[in-house]
Amino acid sequence: MTEQFAPPPSRGCSNTPVLKQRGQHEVFCGLTGIIWLHRKMQDAFFLVVGSRTCAHLLQSAAGVMIFAEPRFATAILEETDLAGMADAQRELDRVVSELLARRPDIKQLFLVGSCPSEVIKLDLAKAAERMSAQFAPNVRVLSYSGSGIETTFTQGEDACLAAMVPVLPETDTRELLLVGALPDVVEEQAIGLLEAMGIGPIRVLPASRVNDEYGIGANTLYALTQPFLTDTHEALQRRGANHIAAPFPFGEEGTTQWLRTIADQFGVSDAKFAEVTEAPRARARKAVSQASEALKGKTVFFFPDSQLEIPLARFLTRECGMEAIEVGAPFIHKAVMTPDLNLLAEGPVIAEGQDVDKQLDRCRAAAPDLTVCGLGLANPLEADGLTTKWAIELVFTPVHFYEQAGDLAGLFSRPVRRRDLLKLEAAE
Repeated sequence: MTEQFAPPPSRGCSNTPVLKQRGQHEVFCGLTGIIWLHRKMQDAFFLVVGSRTCAHLLQSAAGVMIFAEPRFATAILEETDLAGMADAQRELDRVVSELLARRPDIKQLFLVGSCPSEVIKLDLAKAAERMSAQFAPNVRVLSYSGSGIETTFTQGEDACLAAMVPVLPETDTRELLLVGALPDVVEEQAIGLLEAMGIGPIRVLPASRVNDEYGIGANTLYALTQPFLTDTHEALQRRGANHIAAPFPFGEEGTTQWLRTIADQFGVSDAKFAEVTEAPRARARKAVSQASEALKGKTVFFFPDSQLEIPLARFLTRECGMEAIEVGAPFIHKAVMTPDLNLLAEGPVIAEGQDVDKQLDRCRAAAPDLTVCGLGLANPLEADGLTTKWAIELVFTPVHFYEQAGDLAGLFSRPVRRRDLLKLEAAE
């Protein structure tokens, strides 16, 4: 069976000079990753060591009802803590002891750093080590930073998973590890396709429960499902695991190449691969074709926000017929991004980091048909007459693999169709 996606461009963007921006940047807090992580990890609890602002952010983002028993909370740093007048470590010990006494279902506790805890140099790694010894073997305590001072919001998940890797046991078993928190239905689709090819055993990081643990070793092969997991990638490399580098599974082409690269590592025949993927590939192509009709020939401009920008630009240009003007990403990790950069044809500016005022000037001058950006920039750009797409929606919506390919195209086409309809109504 011949592959039916477009051939790679004669020259991709992997060697395109990158515009490095190191000015003022617009970021969203990494604490938001807790919203999807706490749903995925059923016996984990996330304790944010931060301010009342951190608590309000999480409650607003999660829509927690007052009578619910959530698996995240905030240990509030009061003025005396911030002024160094109180022993913050002692207070943290007290809060954690009370929490674990009240919630015996917690098997994994994450101490999550915030802007306030980092400003006062509160050593949460030391606290986690001390508490792990105190509460072992019933509870494992880890720490990571969810601060938004220098990072973007998806790096909260990356920091969390990277913190988990060193404590996983050693193993010599040859296993496939899928890395990244996906909605359950999407994860089940991916595992179902791989198992149908005879690939296994398959593990997932993060696992639903700590008892689902598995090891990491030189025979572990891992595939990233999210492009922002660069610290986790480095942590797995240090454990000796082997990275399966592939385009990310967005759209029919990305999903097929992601699956094909894994299949090659496990000796899956072309016939078996075609048998498993032919029907879902056909559905994905049809769905993308229908959903992307409004996108053909349109231009798109990406502000750096989620680190999904490069694979999404590849999807929009190769499967939806768009032209990318600029593709900005908070950070470009070549080992992770090269497969997608190889498929992205030369032409767009590839930018790393941000100098927001200069990038806004470039965007307004280019006047793209669609601008993908953070919430803080969307309204000003809409006021300038530009059509925008909120980048954060692409993280909170199921968009991976074949069955979601049409939905992914629809997320981009809806604002374009809405703007076209408004223009027609104005003309009438």
